[in-house]
Amino acid sequence: MRIINGPNLNMLGVRQPEAYGYDTLADVETLCRAAGQGAGVGIDFRQSDSESEIIGWIQQACQTVAGIVINPAGFTSTSIAILDALLIFDGPIFECHISPLFRRDEFRHLSYVSKAATAKIEGFGIAG
Repeated sequence: MRIINGPNLNMLGVRQPEAYGYDTLADVETLCRAAGQGAGVGIDFRQSDSESEIIGWIQQACQTVAGIVINPAGFTSTSIAILDALLIFDGPIFECHISPLFRRDEFRHLSYVSKAATAKIEGFGIAG
């Protein structure tokens, strides 16, 4: 399973704790690896502030992994290019967000990624 985290998620724990809490990206990775181990699933955990790098990871996933979990962060409502890459992937795509997008700024309500996602979970903190 490839887990892709978008821009500024490396700043979890210090960035807007009222929206994201005090847990760090390392905490998220620990939870993901434990869940993967419990389910017998290998985890490939990544984070980038670069849209092109994220697109490359999605394209690589087409040949290497069974599923993608993605928190596109700031690219959620802006990146048609990430959507296009996800539409190529022939496997389950899970869109995740720490905070509830529908309760945030109106411009965050739109998710291009949702158009390719198999399922979406948002607003449950890092437990989601």
